[in-house]
Amino acid sequence: MASHKINRVESDITRVISEIILSESRDSLLHNITITGAKVSKDLGYAKIYFTSILDMEHSTLEKEVNEASGFIRSGIASKLDLRHTPKLTFVYDDSIEYGNRIENIIKEIHEDE
Repeated sequence: MASHKINRVESDITRVISEIILSESRDSLLHNITITGAKVSKDLGYAKIYFTSILDMEHSTLEKEVNEASGFIRSGIASKLDLRHTPKLTFVYDDSIEYGNRIENIIKEIHEDE
């Protein structure tokens, strides 16, 4: 399967999940997360959805709560995207933003010491 198709599906899934969370979800926890990306398997059977949140919660607890809503989100994807099979969703907390902020703070401290 062409990688450009997988990239398109990843992009579409990211967009649709963001729309579902904003417009259809009534869960306040879901309203406080931001979808940062998706990684779909080559057979389009599984998708890892990366997210971040402004909530001050343990990452594992947050992942567990968001994964409980995956069925609702998956049914929304099935109704909005024309896919033969809707992939099984697994939500994973994306700590790359926090990691980038830590690196940025270290660089600031280095420059302040000069």
